[in-house]
Amino acid sequence: MKNFVPMVYDSIGFDRKNFFEKDFCTKFNGLMIRGWEEVKTIFLSVFPSKEVLENFIKKSQTGDLLFLHHPIFMSSWDPKWNVWTFFQPIKPEILEKIKDKQLSIYTCHAPMDTNNTIGTGVAIIEALWGKMIKEFFPFANGFAWKICEVAPISTQELIKKCEKIFRIPYCDIGWINKKEITKIGIVPWSGDNVAYMKEAEELGVDCYISWEIFNHVDTDRWRIKLQEVKEFEKTTTLSLIGVSHAASEYLVMPLQMKKYVENVLKKNVILLPMSKRRI
Repeated sequence: MKNFVPMVYDSIGFDRKNFFEKDFCTKFNGLMIRGWEEVKTIFLSVFPSKEVLENFIKKSQTGDLLFLHHPIFMSSWDPKWNVWTFFQPIKPEILEKIKDKQLSIYTCHAPMDTNNTIGTGVAIIEALWGKMIKEFFPFANGFAWKICEVAPISTQELIKKCEKIFRIPYCDIGWINKKEITKIGIVPWSGDNVAYMKEAEELGVDCYISWEIFNHVDTDRWRIKLQEVKEFEKTTTLSLIGVSHAASEYLVMPLQMKKYVENVLKKNVILLPMSKRRI
């Protein structure tokens, strides 16, 4: 986020350093907008999409807080229709409405990717009824990727299970149809990278779950990556399953973060899922 947040706001001439909290402008995590000090309800979502922000403003009371995984919006490629919007700033007029109502926004990106109590990877493992046995890929102050053991399940059964867990109509699939999967590599970010897949394969996993497997972004760089993954698919021993960016990172909110807010912070919770779960 340290590159993308300045890039998107500087591109529209927005005075982010005076509008956002001082610490956020250097760490790009934590309290982004400070509203009224008394927080009654915490809203949970993943991206600051127009839909999420409008619902937050409409349903909130003065002092309420929106907790997000990302401080800026993007949509990723969908395996059945090409959609790609790179990182986008929150529109200034929406930011002004949030400040006028004295609302707060708090974002938690890398810390939530690595945390083993409330985190994107461990939430997926919990939903799969798995047991974490190893972490890999050092990132920030921990490891972003996890390996878990699960009760034996076939590729077809696991795909159906993922569609149910993430509430998506279909997965992004690289076909290796296995009768028995017991070890899964969880890569809760853009996993359309052959180097990542090879590392997971070398660690002995049967299946690789990420946001996406095949990315059709229309640039030379991404076209090369897509071709590399297609070639890798021909020889790999892995089942490759993509569950979408937003859906993979939203899961932690109802599964783990909601309980923390209610039981530890003693605050009310309102979940704000994105209606388009395949982005």
